[in-house]
Amino acid sequence: MIKEKNNAMKTSLLTSLLIFMLLQQSIGQQSKNLPIGKGPFKPTDSSLKQYQYPEWFRDAKLGYWAHWGPQAVPRQGDWYARRMYIEKDPGYKYHLAHYGHPSKFGYKDIIPLWKAERWDPEKLMKLFKRAGAKYFVSMASHHDNFYLWDSKIHRWNSVQMGPKKDVVGLWQKAAKKEGLKFGVSEHLAASFNWFQPAHGADKTGPMAGVPYDGADSQYWDLYHTPADSSDIKQWLTNNPQWHQQWFNVVTELIDKYKPDLLYSDSKLPFDEVGRSMLAHYYNQSVRDNTRVNVVYTCKEASMGKWAQDVERGVLDAISPYPWQTDTSIGDWFYRTGQKYKTADEVVQLLMDVVSKNGNLLINVVQTPEGDLEQDVLDIMEGITKWISANGEGVYGTRPWKIYGEGPSVLKENQKSGTFGGLSDFGSYQSSDVRYTTKGKNLYAFVMSTPVSDIKLTSLGKNSKVSSQKIVSVSMLGSKEQLKWKQEDEALVISKPANLPTWKVHGFKIVFK
Repeated sequence: MIKEKNNAMKTSLLTSLLIFMLLQQSIGQQSKNLPIGKGPFKPTDSSLKQYQYPEWFRDAKLGYWAHWGPQAVPRQGDWYARRMYIEKDPGYKYHLAHYGHPSKFGYKDIIPLWKAERWDPEKLMKLFKRAGAKYFVSMASHHDNFYLWDSKIHRWNSVQMGPKKDVVGLWQKAAKKEGLKFGVSEHLAASFNWFQPAHGADKTGPMAGVPYDGADSQYWDLYHTPADSSDIKQWLTNNPQWHQQWFNVVTELIDKYKPDLLYSDSKLPFDEVGRSMLAHYYNQSVRDNTRVNVVYTCKEASMGKWAQDVERGVLDAISPYPWQTDTSIGDWFYRTGQKYKTADEVVQLLMDVVSKNGNLLINVVQTPEGDLEQDVLDIMEGITKWISANGEGVYGTRPWKIYGEGPSVLKENQKSGTFGGLSDFGSYQSSDVRYTTKGKNLYAFVMSTPVSDIKLTSLGKNSKVSSQKIVSVSMLGSKEQLKWKQEDEALVISKPANLPTWKVHGFKIVFK
C-alpha cells in the first residue's frame, strides 16, 4: 500500500515537473504584448512625469479600504493562504486542527466557504461617508490570486465561486451612489512567488513528503506554476510570462471598472511592463489633453509620476508630491480577538499625514460574513463625531510652512512600519501640534488633550516661521469664546473651559 502511494506520488511529481519545464521553455518564445490606449502617455519615465495630481485626491485626505476576501474565513488574520502551507507556522497548525492536512483540504477548499452572507455594501458605504470618506477602495485581488471581480480570464473569482457576486462592481456602485471616488487594490504582482509554499510538502511527521494540493497541476491557475529556485525568494518575480499575466489582469480590471484610484502592493512592478500598464491607465482617463483624473499609488518614491504609498508608516517631512499612508485599524484580515486602534489614534495619524501633504487610506476590518463588529462600529462613530466638528481644517487643505512642532517632529520618531510614525516616542503629548492651511486661514491641531494653556511657538511675534499679526482664534466645533494672546515667543491660547472628549483639538487662526 505504501509502495503504491509512493509510486503515485512520484508519477504526479514527474508529470508536474514536465508541465513546468514546458511552460518555462515557452517563456523565451513569447514576445511582450503590452497594448496601450491612445493618449499622451508613453511607457517612459520622462513621459510619465507629465502627470498632474487631480485636485480631488489632493482635497480628499481620507479614504476607507475593504481589505477583505476568502482569507478572512478562518479568522486567523493576514496571509493565511500562504501560512497554512508553512509547516511550523501557527496558521498551518490551525488549518491542520480545523480543516485537515493541506494535501487534502487546501486553500482552494477555503474559497467556497466565503459566502459574505451579511455583506451590505450600500449600508457600509453610507457609514464610511458619514465617517469622513472622500474615496473608497476595494481589494481586487490579494496575493491569494483570487479575484473579487467578474474576470473573463481567470476562473478563480467571486462571481463564479464563494459569494457568487461581483464584489468590486457592487462596491463601486455603492460608492458612486454616495458620491465617493472609487479605487481598487491589486496585490497580484507579488502573488507568483508568495504562493509557492503551496507546492511544498511536510518535512517531518506522518505526512512527510506528501505534496500539498498546490502541487497538483490542475490547480496551477490558482497556485501558479512552480517558480524557479533563483526567483522564489524575490518579492517580485523575474519571470516574463508572469509579467505578461499581471499586465493582462490589471488592464482587464482597469478597462472594466475605470477606477479613480489604483493601488499596487509593491513598487511599480516589472519595469517596462509596469510603465506600460501605467501609461494605459493614465491615457484612459485623460482630460484636457494631459490632465489625468486618476491616481496610481505604489510603494516607491514617485518623482511626480504617481502618489507614493507608505504602508503602516509616515513620511518624516512635507512631501512636494501628494502621497498616501495605507494602514488598518487592526489586522489586515479578520482575526479573532484582535485589538483595534482607537478613533483618537486614527485621527492622530490622519492629521500627521495630512500636515505633510498626504492622504490616509485605512482598512476597516470586516468579518468573513461582511459586516462590522460592534467594536469597529464604535470606532467609526468616534471618527464621525470628530470629523463633523473638525473637517474644515482637514478637507481641501494644504501643508503650511512647517508640518508641526513639539517633541514628535524629531526625525527618529517618524519611521515607516508603525501605526502613527512614533516608533521611539510612544504617544503624542499636548505640546505636539500639526498644521494645515486653506486660503488665509491656518489650522493648528493639538495632538493630545491640553492640561494647561496651549503655546504655539511657531506663531509668536518674533517667530522665524511666521510673525504675521493674528486677528482671531477659535476652536473648531465650538462656539466658546477663547482667550488668547500673541506674545513674542508664542501664540498662547488659554485652555478652553469646555473641551470635547476626543484627544485631537483643532484651532482656526485668522491672520490680519
